[in-house]
Amino acid sequence: MTNPRTFHVKSFGCQMNVYDGERMAELLGAQGMVAAERDDADLVVLNTCHIREKATEKVYSDIGRLRREDGSTPLIAVAGCVAQAEGAEIMARAPAVRVVVGPQAYHRLPEMVAAAAAGGRETETDMPAEAKFAALPKRRKSGPSAFLTIQEGCDKFCTYCVVPYTRGAEISRPFADLVDEARALVEGGAREITLLGQNVNAWRGEDQAGRAIGLAGLAAALAELPDLARIRYTTSHPADMDDALIAAHGNNPKLMPFLHLPVQSGNDRVLAAMNRSHDAAGYLRLIERVRAARPDIALSGDFIVGFPGETEAEFADTLSLIDAVGYAQAFSFKFSPRPGTPAAAMDAQVPAAVMDDRLQRLQARINRDQLAFNQASVGRRCTVLVERQGRQPGQWLGKSPWLQSVHCIDDAAIGDLVTVDLIGAGPNSLAGRRVG
Repeated sequence: MTNPRTFHVKSFGCQMNVYDGERMAELLGAQGMVAAERDDADLVVLNTCHIREKATEKVYSDIGRLRREDGSTPLIAVAGCVAQAEGAEIMARAPAVRVVVGPQAYHRLPEMVAAAAAGGRETETDMPAEAKFAALPKRRKSGPSAFLTIQEGCDKFCTYCVVPYTRGAEISRPFADLVDEARALVEGGAREITLLGQNVNAWRGEDQAGRAIGLAGLAAALAELPDLARIRYTTSHPADMDDALIAAHGNNPKLMPFLHLPVQSGNDRVLAAMNRSHDAAGYLRLIERVRAARPDIALSGDFIVGFPGETEAEFADTLSLIDAVGYAQAFSFKFSPRPGTPAAAMDAQVPAAVMDDRLQRLQARINRDQLAFNQASVGRRCTVLVERQGRQPGQWLGKSPWLQSVHCIDDAAIGDLVTVDLIGAGPNSLAGRRVG
């Protein structure tokens, strides 16, 4: 097999996987390889997610779809969390896979691909994250909105979650490295940066003066980059929402009025069984404090229905919490037993039909509140970051400060910050009219 000259990276799952996929593409590009469509690529990297049930089986389906009409396949690399959790099984079950690399080791991808092209099969799933980031190339080009991973791993050990086992313990990237990468992204065209982490608000470091800071201090430092207009962060944990970060939503004008703060359930017994370290009342008090700092903030959350043992009354507590918060958007999931997690072995697993019914009812509340939030935005004047062209002639699409999709027909270029009046609202987007 000759060394591959073209590549395609397909990422699944969370925004951190999107970031990892971009970084893998940069690594391969630095070796002189050229990005291509999947069917034409010499190398295909499947950057996998392990959060949901049947994630591994989907990997094998994707591998099967890579077989071409003549029976050949590209050089296949499986990366990400499924690779970390089940790399040995992938190598045993899928002879077409030549490379398996975990999320903390993908900086070795070029040399592993070269070894595989020479006839080997390469596996690497045990490498500290610090080594990975130190080995990645400097960022050079960016779209108007860019991701920046600042923290990886999780020490919370929620009983349903595989992240501590696939991403490892919480680590924070050094302050100076993050400022340098953010500066490179801005120089490459980014006007907005979203800071990423499994528990992004657990980030801790020392600033240029050697002072201990948290996420609020990092956001303040990044706000000093003159051409960076917007800062966002996700995903946060209620236990790490400290006073400084709450205050930053009121005193850092570049920190956008949007907060994704997963709660998972509105019932205290279920939260304790999940090992969430907060109760419903404490979560609601936290929301009140954030809203006091930034009254117009848009709130987002995550919910799991059908956690083992969840009763109808306990599910009703979750609906009540949704009513109390009024989310601008949220994500809801049926409980998915992940191998090796405590919740997978718990008694009183909820029947699938019950979970389906609860998910539909919960999602109806979320949809109701998302539409209400969008409708309440009509009449606002705001700045929208233009991200891409729309389907209609002259139409462009972008994001409001509250992370709403806004479409407008006007003359604007990708990356522009445009002042608009919001004039119409639907469940998933708003219409804007450019001011002036």
